[in-house]
Amino acid sequence: MAKDEHNKAAEHHENAAKAHRSAAEHHGKGDHAKGKEHASSAKQHSQTANQHSDQAHSKSQQQK
Repeated sequence: MAKDEHNKAAEHHENAAKAHRSAAEHHGKGDHAKGKEHASSAKQHSQTANQHSDQAHSKSQQQK
């Protein structure tokens, strides 16, 4: 169902945003290793969110 995919995408977008904020905080404190770790996590969540968004879009198009 498209709704499930939209919810999964939203969850990953939220997790990506949290990881981006955490990365910014660590970089701001000079802890670049932790910042890079959180930035990598943010990227992964963003990519996963994009996949779920694409799937949701495809499923929505099929329901027309």
